[in-house]
Amino acid sequence: MERRTIGAAALEVGAVGLGCMPMSWAYTASRQHGEESVRTVHTALDRGSTLLDTADMYGPFTNELLVGRVLKERRRDAFVSTKCGLLVGEQHIVANGRPGYVKRACDASLRRLQTDVIDLYQLHRADPEVPVEETWGAMAELVTAGKVRALGLCAVGARSTRRTAGSRLYDATIRQLERVQQVFPVSAVQAELSVWSPEALLTLLPWCEARGIGFLAAMPLGNGFLTGTLTPGEGFEPDDVRARHPRFTAEMMAANQPIVAGLRRVAGRHGEGVTPAQVALAWVLAQGRHVVPVPGAKRERWAVENAAAAGLALTAADLAEVAALPAAQGSWD
Repeated sequence: MERRTIGAAALEVGAVGLGCMPMSWAYTASRQHGEESVRTVHTALDRGSTLLDTADMYGPFTNELLVGRVLKERRRDAFVSTKCGLLVGEQHIVANGRPGYVKRACDASLRRLQTDVIDLYQLHRADPEVPVEETWGAMAELVTAGKVRALGLCAVGARSTRRTAGSRLYDATIRQLERVQQVFPVSAVQAELSVWSPEALLTLLPWCEARGIGFLAAMPLGNGFLTGTLTPGEGFEPDDVRARHPRFTAEMMAANQPIVAGLRRVAGRHGEGVTPAQVALAWVLAQGRHVVPVPGAKRERWAVENAAAAGLALTAADLAEVAALPAAQGSWD
């Protein structure tokens, strides 16, 4: 697989990563199987998807434990990205950016992941009660201590905050980035980017590109919608995050089918076996050499399909056709 670099430290990863969250968090629990997920991680590594993205809150904790089972055998094959800063309660999630907590969280993640160093340690969310510089300073000390190689920040987007009148979607994230950059270099920013959620292209992606910061594209397959494998009206189990999102009502899924149809048309021009999902990932890859899509997958077949997207080169006509697709209907807010 093509390799791409993240940040000024030139951390090298496969062009398509693996989002491990669906294996144990946020999606249909009845379809989560530990042994199959472990095989999926191995398969992703075999295909060159070296970036494994997880977080302590996924599960909570169980996702890191799962990834750790693979890392115990194949640490040299993997680039490990995990996150801190969010605590999961029974019915709520709260931020904790206190320096002492961040350091304890890192040690706990290292134990669960069965490794002595985290390649990319990301701040999941800033704590409104703690200056972000203090949290970032504690994370920087982890780099100095040799427990972490590089630092990243997850963007605050439409799903997590409401904007004030006249503000752009990622203004708050860019302000945070400008503050923490004064403390220690940012190697990567993780934010949603997909054919049906392209907002990062306006300000956040150019900001990162101008500064040599890597961009990890979260949800590049639109939570599965852009794969063309979801049926409008089929519904989701109550524990699935999509059961509560406006874009996944039967009405909105039906209204957004022209997007999938457009991806399918482009796929058809590239030969038998090319899928809408691969076109969606290739579109993300085409947004810049510093961009690495991180699609979630919990089945081996999806990991294989996603990895193969790295070899799909879209033409200028393909990109123009995708750009002309209708905007997604239904808000995340």
